[in-house]
Amino acid sequence: MNKDIIIYQGKNGKIDFRGDAQRETLWASQAQIADLFGVERSVVTKHIKNIFADKELDSEMVSAKFAHTTIHGAIKGKTQTKDVVFYNLDIVLAVGYRVNSSMAIRFRQWATKTLSQHIIKGYTINKKQLIKKKEVAELFA
Repeated sequence: MNKDIIIYQGKNGKIDFRGDAQRETLWASQAQIADLFGVERSVVTKHIKNIFADKELDSEMVSAKFAHTTIHGAIKGKTQTKDVVFYNLDIVLAVGYRVNSSMAIRFRQWATKTLSQHIIKGYTINKKQLIKKKEVAELFA
């Protein structure tokens, strides 16, 4: 259920998100979304606020709080846990279509190509995933 999946890989490396098989989505923090599109977190915050204000998406449907545990900065050997808001794939896509950066442009090109293939063909194939699954299957054959 907390399996990391990659939905898009920019030229600077992979972006991993927390997968949620039960809800058939993925979850990303504002910091992860900012990294994906190569912008400051404040830019993502602004776009998310506008997405909710425009009623493009409902915040209750696309966000969730997850406990995030880190090492305590002041007390050695102690950890601290705080709730962090994560956003699902719908927000990642909506922000991706609003952000103005070269990485966001590449993302939109990839997303548009993928959506176009899906609409025209009626399905979409991730060739890299198929090859990977075939290689794994051959290991156990």
